[in-house]
Amino acid sequence: QVQLVESGGGLVQPGGSLRLSCAASGFTLNYKSIVWFRHPPGKEREGVGCSSSNDGTSYYADLVKGRFTISRDNAKNTVYLQMNSLKPEDTAVYYCATDLFPHCRLQSTGWSLYPIDEYDYCGQGTQVTVSS
Repeated sequence: QVQLVESGGGLVQPGGSLRLSCAASGFTLNYKSIVWFRHPPGKEREGVGCSSSNDGTSYYADLVKGRFTISRDNAKNTVYLQMNSLKPEDTAVYYCATDLFPHCRLQSTGWSLYPIDEYDYCGQGTQVTVSS
C-alpha cells in the first residue's frame, strides 16, 4: 500500500521545538523531492519548504527560514521537519507531499508551493499547536 504518514505533532510552548516525521511506505523517497506545507486555521495553505533528492538542497519559505530544517533518512525512507523557535503563528496542520521530480521545482522568485494536485502523494497531516 502506497502512503505517506506524518507524525510528531502536538502542543508546544512558544520558543519550543518539535520534529515532525514523514514516513513513506510502498515506494521509495530516494528519487523524489519532498515538500512540507501547512494549513493554519482560517487561512490558506502555506508552503514551508522543499528537499531535493538529487543534490540534497533544501529550500524554505521566508516565514520559517532559519528556524525550520528538512532532513532525510533514506535508510528509514523518512523525511523530517525540525522546527525550532516555534511561534503561535506556526500553529497549523502540517503535511508532507512528494513531487514527481528529484529536484525542487523553482520559480523566478525561488521555491514556493505549487497547487496541491500537482504532487503525487500527500499525507493526512499532523496538528501542531503553539500556545502557552
